[in-house]
This record gives sequence, structure tokens and C-alpha cells, in this order.
Amino acid sequence: MKHPLRQHIEEVIALTDEEFDFVLSHFEEVKKRKHQYIVQEGEIVNKEYWVVKGCLKSYFIDDNGKEHILQFGMENWWITDYESFVKQTESKTFIDCIEDCELLYISFANREKLTAQMHKMERFWAKKSKLGRIALQNRILSLLKNSSKERYDLLLEQYPKLFQRVPKKMIAAYLGVSRETLSRLKS
Repeated sequence: MKHPLRQHIEEVIALTDEEFDFVLSHFEEVKKRKHQYIVQEGEIVNKEYWVVKGCLKSYFIDDNGKEHILQFGMENWWITDYESFVKQTESKTFIDCIEDCELLYISFANREKLTAQMHKMERFWAKKSKLGRIALQNRILSLLKNSSKERYDLLLEQYPKLFQRVPKKMIAAYLGVSRETLSRLKS
């Protein structure tokens, strides 16, 4: 059976056994418990995470103490504070575990080294970056043009398992609605 990261990468590029072993040598495994942070606001983020198992959330807290969820991360998804990771500046977000998580991470230095030494991986991350920008654009468009009900229905259609794994208050924070509004949308 293929390593799950290899299966994920091979959705975009083909790898020989030797190439995958080389790629994997740049990653580290980490296990985190529910409610543990992997990123805190203000720190310089040096790792990009790939979710083997579990669920995480990326969010910020506004001046009034309200949590705004930017992204969830489930199996086979990548997550980090990308501005901090790429620019090596202070993080503007928090990322913590909603469930116990098994993650693989690659450091900024290892990712730079890997992409310089293996152009296939540079193509892989370029493709993933493009797909991420498309997803972000669609999320912004949905927030701007869709009603709360339409955003709820779209999220439920795209990620039905998310609703079984994430508390309602987090779904509400992701959709930009109150918990009361979310309850009305469900009925």
C-alpha cells in the first residue's frame, strides 16, 4: 500500500520509489492533541503541515474577541499561515487542533531545498498553490454574493463530513453568521 503522502502527491506528479523516499526525507511526523496549537499569532511560522489524520482550524480573533475561521484542515489538506511561512514574518492567525491530529510537516528551509533539488516538487506546489488560490477566490465570492443559506448549503454539499466533526459554533464562525442564524439555516 502506498504512503498516503505519495498518493496525494501523485494526484499531480508521478514519483519513482527513490524520488518519494527523497521527498519524504524532508518531512517530519508530529502528533498533536485536541486543542493544541500548531501556529500562534505573532510567531514566525517555519512549517507547512499536511494532515494525515484529524481536523484543524485556522482563525483570527478580532478586536472584540470574536473568532473568525478562515480555513479548516482535514485529511489530505495543507495548512499553515502562508504569509508568515513564505515571507518569514509574524503570523496573523492561530491554527489549532479540533481533534487529535497526525501531521507531516516540512520546514521552510527543507521546502526551499527540496524544490531547488527536485523540480517535480516545485511543479507540485505550484499546482497546489493555484488550486488554493481558486478555492480562496471562490470562498471570497461566496461571502460577497451568496446569502447565508446559500453559503451553508454549499459548505454542506462540498464537505458533508465537516458537519459531523466540527461544532456548530465553528461552522457559524466559518460562514460569518451567528450560532442562532446557523440554527435557522439548518431548519
